[in-house]
Amino acid sequence: MNYKDITYFIFRVFVGLLFFQHGAQKIFGWFGGNNQIELLSLFGIAGILELIIGPLVALGLLTRLAAFVGAFEMAIAYFNVHLPQGFFPIINQGELALLYFVSFLILINNDSGKWSLDSLIFKKKK
Repeated sequence: MNYKDITYFIFRVFVGLLFFQHGAQKIFGWFGGNNQIELLSLFGIAGILELIIGPLVALGLLTRLAAFVGAFEMAIAYFNVHLPQGFFPIINQGELALLYFVSFLILINNDSGKWSLDSLIFKKKK
């Protein structure tokens, strides 16, 4: 048994499901969120992207594309929202944006993995 495949699968699913929760919180008000946002605002568009990217990553479908868009979103979030509040992530509350950014870079580099819809649909050998 290849533990790399198992741990990468767990990593990908967790990143996707946790990212989805951020979108659900913004758009639907789930998990203690407030769904009183403008969908066409930067915050609303971020929520919509998170609702789409999260399941794609968790399922391993179009993983590289989804992770690229997610990394881009997190870079914008960090530089537009967090960095103006201070240099250090612990102070500007940008730790999650940076962690997601790096997680998406890992996903871009490693693709969807052996256990994914990409592998099943596109018959990718892993």
